[in-house]
Amino acid sequence: MIRIVSFGYGHAPAPAAEATYDLRELFYNPFADPELKHLTGLDAAVYEHVMATRGAEPLAQLAAYLTVGLHDIARGRDVTVAYGCIGGRHRSVGLARRTWEIVQLTGRKTVVEHRDVDLPLLPPSAHRI
Repeated sequence: MIRIVSFGYGHAPAPAAEATYDLRELFYNPFADPELKHLTGLDAAVYEHVMATRGAEPLAQLAAYLTVGLHDIARGRDVTVAYGCIGGRHRSVGLARRTWEIVQLTGRKTVVEHRDVDLPLLPPSAHRI
């Protein structure tokens, strides 16, 4: 099985994973946008915003390719990849969701978990914008 996890570094350490992608410095934080702040990467507006960010789609495609490769190398053993941002609600959820969509196309059993998506927003001081 391939497991894709989104999480927020501001809530707890990164989960154990064969590959972890730290999105805190790579992409604009939707937390700064009042219209997106209280939504998550599960909402269309945030997902579209994250995926419209330059570099997001290529990263998701590369991560999916590498994940499938890791799974092949592991000879079918479970493989976990993780995406982290500050709060685990916007960027990490969007990229995990897109990677899951791509990996699904390979026919491999894949699950996506959004560890912190339902936790309260972190205070503005926790966010690097």
